Amino acid sequence: MDTRFDVPGHGPLRGLELGDNGPLRQRLTALVADGTKTATAGRLADYAAEGEELEQVGERLALLDDDDRPMGTVVVTAVEVVPLTEVPWSFAEAEGEGFTDIEDWRARHRRFWLRTEGATVPDDEPIVLVWLRYEP
Repeated sequence: MDTRFDVPGHGPLRGLELGDNGPLRQRLTALVADGTKTATAGRLADYAAEGEELEQVGERLALLDDDDRPMGTVVVTAVEVVPLTEVPWSFAEAEGEGFTDIEDWRARHRRFWLRTEGATVPDDEPIVLVWLRYEP
């Protein structure tokens, strides 16, 4: 579902929710706001299930806080779809969440998707990699 949020100076924008509500979203949005987190990942299957289009390079998104209110915008700087096992370490580092290596990144994302969606993510599952830049 394509929900739009009015952002002063930008008009209606699609929302970007990081993690799930609570401490995880608070931590992730803070990492984006301070410039540490410049990338995020999602399952391609989730886009299809939610009727969402992939982000486009140059697109502005409303970064949503823990109460689903816009707290600023992000600009999409790159988008790529790759199998889970082909996500590069450079992307995992750009997520800014302190992963120790690419296996740690995969394991933590698999746990998140299992916990929040009940999804077991196989090695060949398509993952959407989105690079972004925060604009308060």
